[in-house]
Amino acid sequence: MSSKYDFKAIEKKWQDRWLRDGLFEVEMDPSREKLYCLNMFPYPSGVLHVGHGRNYILGDAVVRFKMMQGYNVLAPMGWDAFGLPAENAAIKFNIHPAKWVADNIANMKRQFFSQGIFFDWRREINTSDPDYYKWTQWIFLKLYESGLAYKAAAPVNWCPSCKCALANEEVKEGKCERCGTSVELRDLDQWFFRITRYAQRLLDDLDLLTEWPEKIVSMQRNWIGRSEGTEVDFLLDDGETVIKCFTTRPDTLYGVTFFSLAPEHPIIPDLVRGAEREREVLSFVERHKRVGGLKNAADAEKEGVFTGRYVVNPVNGERVPLWVANYALMQYGTGGVMAVPAHDQRDFLFARKYGLPVKVVIRPPDSNLDPSEMEEAYEEPGVQVNSGPFDGMPSEEAKKAITEMLEKRGKGRAVVRYRLRDWLISRQRYWGAPIPIVFCERCGEVPVPEEDLPVRLPELEEFKPARGTSPLASVPDFVETVCPACGAPAKRETDTIAQWLCSCWYFLRFTSPFEKDRPFDPEAEKYWMPVDQYIGGAEHAVLHLLYSRFIMKVLYDLGYVSHPEPFKALFTQGTIIKDGAKMSKSLGNVVSPDDIIERFGADTLRLYTLFIGPPERAAEWTDESVQGCHKFLRRVWEIFSACEKAAASAEPWSGPADELNPAERKLRRSLHQTIRRVREDIAGHFHFNTAIAALMEFYHVLKATASESRPSVLREAFADLALMLAPMAPHIAEEIWERLGNPDSVFRHPFPDWDEEAAAEELIEVPVQVNGRLRGKIKVAPGAPREELERAALQQPNVARWIEGKKVQRIVAIPERLVNIVVR
Repeated sequence: MSSKYDFKAIEKKWQDRWLRDGLFEVEMDPSREKLYCLNMFPYPSGVLHVGHGRNYILGDAVVRFKMMQGYNVLAPMGWDAFGLPAENAAIKFNIHPAKWVADNIANMKRQFFSQGIFFDWRREINTSDPDYYKWTQWIFLKLYESGLAYKAAAPVNWCPSCKCALANEEVKEGKCERCGTSVELRDLDQWFFRITRYAQRLLDDLDLLTEWPEKIVSMQRNWIGRSEGTEVDFLLDDGETVIKCFTTRPDTLYGVTFFSLAPEHPIIPDLVRGAEREREVLSFVERHKRVGGLKNAADAEKEGVFTGRYVVNPVNGERVPLWVANYALMQYGTGGVMAVPAHDQRDFLFARKYGLPVKVVIRPPDSNLDPSEMEEAYEEPGVQVNSGPFDGMPSEEAKKAITEMLEKRGKGRAVVRYRLRDWLISRQRYWGAPIPIVFCERCGEVPVPEEDLPVRLPELEEFKPARGTSPLASVPDFVETVCPACGAPAKRETDTIAQWLCSCWYFLRFTSPFEKDRPFDPEAEKYWMPVDQYIGGAEHAVLHLLYSRFIMKVLYDLGYVSHPEPFKALFTQGTIIKDGAKMSKSLGNVVSPDDIIERFGADTLRLYTLFIGPPERAAEWTDESVQGCHKFLRRVWEIFSACEKAAASAEPWSGPADELNPAERKLRRSLHQTIRRVREDIAGHFHFNTAIAALMEFYHVLKATASESRPSVLREAFADLALMLAPMAPHIAEEIWERLGNPDSVFRHPFPDWDEEAAAEELIEVPVQVNGRLRGKIKVAPGAPREELERAALQQPNVARWIEGKKVQRIVAIPERLVNIVVR
């Protein structure tokens, strides 16, 4: 055997073999414990770079490890092909999205294959395939039939670059999550899903997700944003109009000195119509309208404008001025804010800026507050003051008491509010599944019958988005149809479904992707679901992950699935950093896996990707370190080449330990300690980085002891080394395993377990003195800490006799050398 590490020949051989043998192809098998391991499927809008390996190489290594543990592992893959990413790329490069998607899928599949990342490709799905989006449309109809899908005119977040409406979750700091363009508000007729009906369920069931990162759970909990409080009716100065506000602090109602409206509040134009301040107020509103998802309103410079109108405080009848303020949010509560400057910091800053009164109604338990001397709001609980009949009451008790008073007067009520808003799911774009609704003058909205699905997306040469309307609206052959209910002429809905719905159920389709007459086989769903291990980016916390949970719960309530949650365990990998920034094509700091594989091989790429650091944390990519992993694999190959003939001809060692020479004992001890470390590191938190470090340490022991070890001991060492390397560097592992004479794939063999006796450290003798005289010896492991030496010395029988009845003043313990007990 040549000692040259010919990684190109080895890797091509085994990639072809795995494909030929269907290594990753699985079926339901009730006799085995199943494991559904799923990587978030990618947008096919570009090529893979090494940053993607943090997801897909990790997932492949987990799958291979679980296969070796005996699980019946489902590992499928597909393409999130519809939506803005693919369409925007197609527009940029002047190519039809269907061709763009197909070309990129072919290239990305090639890249997966070349990296040794394998899936059950028989189950491949493409969300832009009519056989798939037929069932996306079916899910839309099920929500529609359940009253969970509706069309309404509403102010929506409009991206002028993408030329479509965005859900609140797709807006980050006032910008489009996809393209970074500042988002505007626009009134449009849009389709929504009533995800708010499931707000409490989504919140409660977070307690079921014990194997999710706490950070992701917290993000969802905060996004859903449950608040218990009071809805209060403030009467406008016209004596008729009620403006509602929501507060979690009804105990501060007596301290209201002004009232604020969000710039987007729909009542504002009517409030100031024809008034002296109309132009000033509407100009302010136009400048300060905000979009869903803006998080920094509370931190912005407080600005406002007085409307010239007043509202009446329902608890004391006081008239307070009505302002429009930039820190009042329409997305939470009602868009109206009862301002209590003494007890809310935002209100305090606003009041100081505009010279508005500050009225204390809660004092600290042990002191008083002077409004003229306050430098900040007092926001803690305390004792009611200036609060009419509630003076002297603890503020926490006053919350309930004041709410009850409002309820009796018919001017307020206890309520629960959520930050979550209904999910906007329609797009004014071409590349998406058509919404299966037609509009009939006689019948109104009519859902397309299930037997007429899919409503096919027409092939358009000119698919660029128009200003506010879908390109489909300009296709008469698509728009003109007949009403399914009465047969009269009708028109199709021309908006398409946001790509998020496509990816909110794909994990169900993977369980049985060949179904023609139903989205999935119920028996397959019951066997494979939920996904046991989901791997993907944390950036999807309140988009894909939240939406998927909602769709799963709807299908569960309708009886189509057997589980209320889609993903049992979630792992969110850290990003790859290059040159101080997250790896990104836009920054020009991407590293192609093709280049690494050409120079060093797929196993080197895989090993370095897994070795770069703890997988849940960001890690810096350095080209120099890649060579270190390649050097390790080359050295493993060289030492195996030198020992192959002897090792392959022997059976693994099975004799007694006392027949081993010192080098063999050292090798077997290191081997079984390494097995223990590798198993625990991978099984616990996917810490392949420390597992690889352990294998590197073992290599040095193997090199130092190989020449003094018998073939049977070497056979055991190389076989177990191949098995341990297999999830991470599968090609070289398979080659070593085969050359040792094993007929089946290394992945058809169990991952090794350690022998506790073989892994135990050899004991050394340490003398024990009492007052400087030798009184006994103890046997401990090399490097045993002082505490262990002291404990063993005090328990040694002869030593115990010499110190019996005496007071131990101190113990001097020198690891591996001596213990001296000083007694009196």
